[in-house]
Amino acid sequence: MSQVSSIMAGLRQSSPGQNEFYQAVEEVLEVLTPVLDAEPRYHNEGVLERLVEPERQILFRVAWVDDAGVVRVNKGYRVQFNSALGPYKGGLRFHPSVNSGIIKFLGFEQIFKNALTGLPLGGGKGGSDFNPKGHSPREIMAFCQAFMTALHRHIGATLDVPAGDIGVGQREIGYLYGQYRRLSGRFEGVLTGKSPGWGGSLGRKEATGYGCVYFAENMLAEKGETLKGKRCLVSGAGNVALYTLEKLTELGARPITCSDSSGTLIHPAGLDVPLLKTLKEQQRAPLATYLDSHGDARFVPVEAYENGGSAVWQQPGDLAFPCATQNELTGADAEALLGNGVRGVCEGANMPCTREAISLFLRAGIQYGPGKAANAGGVAVSQLEMQQNAAMARWPAEQVDRTLRAIMSDIHRRASDTAREFDAPGNLVLGANIAGFRRVADAMIDQGVF
Repeated sequence: MSQVSSIMAGLRQSSPGQNEFYQAVEEVLEVLTPVLDAEPRYHNEGVLERLVEPERQILFRVAWVDDAGVVRVNKGYRVQFNSALGPYKGGLRFHPSVNSGIIKFLGFEQIFKNALTGLPLGGGKGGSDFNPKGHSPREIMAFCQAFMTALHRHIGATLDVPAGDIGVGQREIGYLYGQYRRLSGRFEGVLTGKSPGWGGSLGRKEATGYGCVYFAENMLAEKGETLKGKRCLVSGAGNVALYTLEKLTELGARPITCSDSSGTLIHPAGLDVPLLKTLKEQQRAPLATYLDSHGDARFVPVEAYENGGSAVWQQPGDLAFPCATQNELTGADAEALLGNGVRGVCEGANMPCTREAISLFLRAGIQYGPGKAANAGGVAVSQLEMQQNAAMARWPAEQVDRTLRAIMSDIHRRASDTAREFDAPGNLVLGANIAGFRRVADAMIDQGVF
């Protein structure tokens, strides 16, 4: 039995039923073969066996009281996966789909994403199966306070610095931070994604979406192309998708789709991004209401999707940006994209493409930017927020954006150079995984076994 097969068998036995976690680990380990063959010390030091096991897993009950006076109970999670490069860093996700396997998959991916930034960050992730949708602001505050009451003793500005993710925006971060201050008595950079008015970084909300577009810009530049005039297919309508749409438009591209749980919005002339931001961020309105202002657009409800795939990927386009959630883009979707002329895919979400889809993209030879590289902008600016908090300073938005753009360019360069080093030019999956792995593994070896 190979080392990878042995490790996967062990994980399936010790962590049963965690399919997303298995998928994330296997995708990384299989790609690492060239560097493992070239550098035996990674075998000798037990790096892989240590890397796939979290340093600490925290599971806790979150009990809170709703507006009717009824006690509700949810599950809370924080996985502190690897701290070889710095304090644990990774978001909190509040969504009904959250379970141990989802959090471990996200935390494992975060290790390599954070390593690729070149910044001193370890990998972690957390969240709860609580769904903020449908709850009043008071109920959301009550839940966040209960969640932080259980979590606060395990985090700190130089230990573990959570951020937001799906279901956790500035509002939730504010409630969480207020409870942390109440319990600890300290005003410190223990959470990122805070409001810029009291410790947050300008540009943090936009960072993941903007960074994804900057990464795509670098992919295209390597081929002598630009974003100008490119038709772009974007999934999602949350924070990442909205700011991907905004930056694409700013750089001269033409985004024509977005989506949410109700269906897909298609506007061939180009989406009205300011209107979309108003509908989703301020009014929290359904996507279909966009048609009230733009009669030349159309909306395809989920129940009308054909051939088992999303309507987002059924449109002719040049570039695709999956920005919704894990495993949203299937093999059938990938075939539709390739058939519709798409020549590049850049992941804004975490692991949004299935293994089958990724294989199809790589075999077709199109440009493909994996999420651990392409969506690292959010955590990069989170670390810039940590820097600002530590220095009691505030950077102008232009400085943050300029630094973000440089970081994304450096991530692409590192992944691209590593791919060429291992005779796989253009394979950013291999390049990103090996580049991130080397940085973490070398630090683990230097610091001894623990």
